[in-house]
Amino acid sequence: MTDKLRIGFAGVGLMGHGMAKNIVEAGYPLTVLAHRNREPVEDLKGRGATEAQSPEDLAAGSDVIFLCLPGSPEVEAAVSAMLAGDISGKTIVDCSTANPVSTRALAERAQAAGGHFVDAPLSRTPKEAWEGMLDVMIGAEAADFERVRPIIEAFAGKIVHVGGIGAGHTMKLLNNFVSLGYAAIYSEALAIGAKNGVDAATFHSVIGGGRMDCGFYQTFMNYVVGGDPNAHKFTLRNAHKDMRYVVSLANESGIASHISSPVKNGLATAEATGHGDGYLPTLADIVARLNGIEPGRG
Repeated sequence: MTDKLRIGFAGVGLMGHGMAKNIVEAGYPLTVLAHRNREPVEDLKGRGATEAQSPEDLAAGSDVIFLCLPGSPEVEAAVSAMLAGDISGKTIVDCSTANPVSTRALAERAQAAGGHFVDAPLSRTPKEAWEGMLDVMIGAEAADFERVRPIIEAFAGKIVHVGGIGAGHTMKLLNNFVSLGYAAIYSEALAIGAKNGVDAATFHSVIGGGRMDCGFYQTFMNYVVGGDPNAHKFTLRNAHKDMRYVVSLANESGIASHISSPVKNGLATAEATGHGDGYLPTLADIVARLNGIEPGRG
């Protein structure tokens, strides 16, 4: 018999599959929620996990429940279902990229029901999720942070306790705002250059390796000049969702959104024109074509 906490996991998609794999391989009893994609569920069951058919059942059989869902609407639905049962003493850990305003409201409801709530959004990619090397930003009370940290260490290479409840999701949105802002800048700069005789390869030969180079720039340009369609697996639909949350948080905070709103609007245009399923670096193609430029690779 193990004396380790029983773990529940809802959302075994691109990121969640690797995270859950590392949790069960660390020796934690794991239950996963049924998922429309059966492949990761069956893989995890083969590694020793069991399966729950509803959020209520998942919570009932778990001490700590991880959520890795598309956004706040899905998180709100899952938590509401769990709150219909007894969550006294249980901890919900939301690893989704969510709206901190919603996060704080859900935490209040969970605490009123005798439970605990932690926001622990992620940075890096499914590759690092599988390797157990994700970056995790945690918003939690100190005691809750210490309770969940050993579990999160199973799938994280870097863990930062950034503050109280909601601070994790706030920091994640700020992180994404910076990266998505750069994506918008790169895309517009490439279009201006192409219209004036400076192609993407030339642009990259100057910026690459210089002071403005970074890991995000490299994955973005690995598509733009390298043609790798999987260089940065983050959809424009998710990027648009995250920037909506950023602008909403700015509005809630009384902060003028002179930069975040235009970045959000560019991503809204990308999704509205039928490109929501494309990965983020394809924004460069969309901006080019909107300006009458046919993008080229290399």
